[in-house]
Amino acid sequence: MQFKRVAAALGACAAVASGLVAAGATAAAAPNCPSLYVVAIPGTWETGHEKSPGPGMLADVTDGLPRSAKVDYVSYAATAFPWEGDVYGRSKNEAVDNARGLIADMTARCGNTDVALVGYSQGAHAAGDLAAEIGTGLGPIRPERISGVGLISDPRRAAADIQVGSHAPGAGAAGPRVGGFGWLSDRTRTVCIPNDLYCATAQDDFVTRFAGFLAQSSDANPANLWRYQLEAAAIVNDVMKYGGVPTLQAQLSEGANEQRFKELESFYRSESHHAYGSYRVGGGQTALTWMHNWIADMA
Repeated sequence: MQFKRVAAALGACAAVASGLVAAGATAAAAPNCPSLYVVAIPGTWETGHEKSPGPGMLADVTDGLPRSAKVDYVSYAATAFPWEGDVYGRSKNEAVDNARGLIADMTARCGNTDVALVGYSQGAHAAGDLAAEIGTGLGPIRPERISGVGLISDPRRAAADIQVGSHAPGAGAAGPRVGGFGWLSDRTRTVCIPNDLYCATAQDDFVTRFAGFLAQSSDANPANLWRYQLEAAAIVNDVMKYGGVPTLQAQLSEGANEQRFKELESFYRSESHHAYGSYRVGGGQTALTWMHNWIADMA
């Protein structure tokens, strides 16, 4: 009799466990759990606290993706200057935090859903920082849950990043990320028009590099002090390699400042930072259509 009671109890437990597994499988395959979750981060001034998050430059990337993919746009300050309310560093960090929250919520609810990250300009800065966090094991999900990371005009582009289209010189104005993308390096693609100064700053343009460093660290996290020290040291080491203090002084001279102003004026007039919808990367594709097709293949 005791044996029958134990057997019945074990049978009931097995039935409950089976039901839980089936329920879990059903939840993972539910219609509101996409096969691919695309988190898109717009660029500076494309969203904001007073605006609804919208596609901006990334519209051609996210529009028309397969129905099995779900796209969410990250809302954040998207400001660049202190008089706009948030300094650049705080705005970018808000984008990272909000994107991290979206990913954590979706992957906790949908165990079989993979994630793609895409960003433009300041949004690429944020998407790349979050990708580096995940790729080095510090993010909200394991690296294998990320199918791909697409960065358009990333201010922290490194020379070694995998580029789509013509190879851009130098690196991003804010300097490369310490440690890179870790386990996501092979799944990260960056696009940079060669004369887009946001993502293609010359290695020996120390004034721009120092300005970029100050902007991206303007909302400094004490826990990342070691990173800031390494990034500043990299610039100082390059200054010494290119001639030391006299080189920096020459770049700060009145004549050099006038030349820099002319170059910046030419850059803004060229609108190369906004030309990714027409920038050809090969195969008859623009940067945005290439990125769209690449992400669509993940869904």
